[in-house]
This record gives sequence, C-alpha cells and structure tokens, in this order.
Amino acid sequence: MPIVRMYSTLICPYCMRAEGLLNKKGVQVEKILVKNEQEMINMAEITGRRTVPQIFIGERHVGGFDDLVELDMAGELDPLLAP
Repeated sequence: MPIVRMYSTLICPYCMRAEGLLNKKGVQVEKILVKNEQEMINMAEITGRRTVPQIFIGERHVGGFDDLVELDMAGELDPLLAP
C-alpha cells in the first residue's frame, strides 16, 4: 500500500473526515501539521493550494477532501490505495 500523506491542522473538520474515510479503507495517514503561515506557504508551493487538507497518495497529489470523495465515488480511490 502506498504511503498516504496529508497536510492538516488540528481543528480542521475536513481533515478529520478525510482521515476517517482513509482509515475505513485500512490506510494509516501520515499527517503533516500546518501550524503557521510559513508552513502554509511551504504547502502552497508544493500543492498550489492554501487550504487543508491536501492529500498525497504515494507521489500523486489528489487534492482535498472533496477531491478524495470524488475519487472514491468514481471507483478510482481503491486502485490508488492498492499495493
């Protein structure tokens, strides 16, 4: 199974929902906490976005929670998570 990384904050409800969905699929999420403006800038340079969560499956940036759910509903998430 590929490594799943997620940029997150401690109080983000969408981060919690994304982690919940991934946990239901048996995935442990490696969280990268965004705690200040500089870390937000660093995340934005990598992802092109300034909102959390930002989720990577392996090296692929899949986007935020809505993008993750869209992949799941389209049947494309499970193949990405397969070993």
